[in-house]
Amino acid sequence: MYMKDPAKTQPEKLDLRSHDIAEGKRQELLRLFPETRTEGGKIDFDRLKLALGEAVDVGKERYGMTWPGKADCFKTIQMPSLGTLRPCPEESVNFDTSENLIIEGDNLEALKLLQKSYLGKIKMIYIDPPYNTGSDFIYPDNYTESLQTYLEYTGQVDAQGKKFSTNTETDGRFHSKWLNMMYPRLYLARNLLREDGVIFITVDNQEVDNLKKVGHEVFGEENFVSGVVWQKKVSPANDAKWFSSDHDYVIVYARNKDVWRPNGLDRSEAQTAYYKNPDKDPRGDWNSATYTCNKSRSERPNLYYPITNPHTGQEVWPKETAVWKYAKSISDQHQKENRLYWGADGQAQFPRIKLFLAEMDKVVPRSIWGYADVGHTQEATSELRALLGDTGFDTPKPSRLVKRILEITGNEDDETLVLDFFAGSGTTAHAVLDLNKQDGGNRKFILVQLPEPCSPGSAAYKAGFKTIADICKERVRRVIKKLNEEDAQTFQGRRSRESGNPDLFATGGLDSRLRGNDKGNTPDLGFRVFKLAESNFTPWDAEAPQDAVSLAKQLELHIHHVRDGRTELDLLYEILLKSGFPLTTPVEPLTLAGKQVHSVAGGALLICLERELTLELIRAMAEKKPERVVCLDEGFAGNDQLKANAVQIFKTKGVTSFKTV
Repeated sequence: MYMKDPAKTQPEKLDLRSHDIAEGKRQELLRLFPETRTEGGKIDFDRLKLALGEAVDVGKERYGMTWPGKADCFKTIQMPSLGTLRPCPEESVNFDTSENLIIEGDNLEALKLLQKSYLGKIKMIYIDPPYNTGSDFIYPDNYTESLQTYLEYTGQVDAQGKKFSTNTETDGRFHSKWLNMMYPRLYLARNLLREDGVIFITVDNQEVDNLKKVGHEVFGEENFVSGVVWQKKVSPANDAKWFSSDHDYVIVYARNKDVWRPNGLDRSEAQTAYYKNPDKDPRGDWNSATYTCNKSRSERPNLYYPITNPHTGQEVWPKETAVWKYAKSISDQHQKENRLYWGADGQAQFPRIKLFLAEMDKVVPRSIWGYADVGHTQEATSELRALLGDTGFDTPKPSRLVKRILEITGNEDDETLVLDFFAGSGTTAHAVLDLNKQDGGNRKFILVQLPEPCSPGSAAYKAGFKTIADICKERVRRVIKKLNEEDAQTFQGRRSRESGNPDLFATGGLDSRLRGNDKGNTPDLGFRVFKLAESNFTPWDAEAPQDAVSLAKQLELHIHHVRDGRTELDLLYEILLKSGFPLTTPVEPLTLAGKQVHSVAGGALLICLERELTLELIRAMAEKKPERVVCLDEGFAGNDQLKANAVQIFKTKGVTSFKTV
């Protein structure tokens, strides 16, 4: 008797784990080197070495950085998360429409959960991680149980022993623990960057050397862009024991340095003042730059040639240790265009090239940022206090610093997605919202912040803030409120000036036109809050005792596997996240065969969370011809025939993936 293949009559199970990093790397290697595939689909390392030839370093001694716990970092990276992000509309602003996110939770777990949906989609990452001063740094004691640690830390489960704590200098592995915290987070963050993406990391002298070594390993030394010096203080600390610490660093890595280029910056008044016109050149004001470079004659023999000084008629050769900056053909063109400057008397030893103000629209970013240009710590504290009062939060960054980074990295005309997974008081969101207001940009942000408790005696706690995450959310709310109030004033003023145009009122176009910005974008003044929690679906516990009572309990959980207290919105967003859709993907409710269905991304995915599925509903969903369908397994109520029919119906309508959860 012919038996049907059970696999062809059953839907797949939706994978509730976050993206499997190790499996992704394995698939990438097999795609590049298919000859290394073994019969079991694994990688034959010896064949890989043969394929790569002499490019493989098999020596035991090689340059690199190691520390206690580094091997466990890779175990941490490779361990998928079984958590979820639960939506909190009540704490959000414009939850249904906003594309900005604030995630409350451990950023390691959040980064894992974002891997499927945001892989290669982030344009810019800015983080201000703990500086490892010995008091302000918190971390999970046991990385192999990071989700469990977080749940216990936040009181979501009742257990003892898993704490977050400070990293003290008396600890024998002070630097190692900081590196163990940073390495997996940077590794996961790199996966999220676009090919033209870039990451900026603020750090002080304590860990800047270690950060660069880790950054070289994670992003590649060839993708190191710069170590920017940020002058963070206005006045020196005269009580310093040795030196006043007046600066921090901003370490910059590109995802691919060959692809990413920084934007030029607007010239300041001080920079413009350098441009003069001492020789009355008709092309206008100019400044000059050196005509030699730091290469020697032996390194660049083609750049060692004579140039004739038109004022003296003499041939001028560069130094053999510093040849000309330009090839001879380009230099000839410069001379023809009278771009070489030989000093006021024409007797300079070497020429300089004229750079005309009219031709210099932007200036290249420099590696030293003064507080006058990007703000300082005192300004940052005042900025936060103006919004929230005295919170006692002592490590904010000025929003002008993040604005400078945004100006360098993003284009206001595209939807630049910005990630900050050490969000603190929410400076990054503040900067994004403000800059969008200024230039009409359409940037979006994703913030992640641990709900670190405010101490009961602190100013923040007295002001009503229980956690740092609460401070972050409230700051962004108040920035939005302030911008809305400014928009309302502007709107009323423009409405009064343009109210004489009856055509605008007749078409209803006045409000929409005035509320938008000069680029036609309607500003996104909102955010959606999500909170890290364990999955809405109870997984099968393979480690549970095998006695009859325990097995019966497991089977009961397997049948009714939605956790108590979880809403349909919770389930919807977990399925979105685990199916690889961003949390801001448009979702439209549909009614089909008398049941509710969620249409995702214009019908690409249909999600049905009904507990009683019918054949009519299955057929109605299939008629929509989605690419994918996800249903609750319990919706079939053990009706294997209905489930088998659903598989065949969806298949005949071209549905490429039908899964249950």
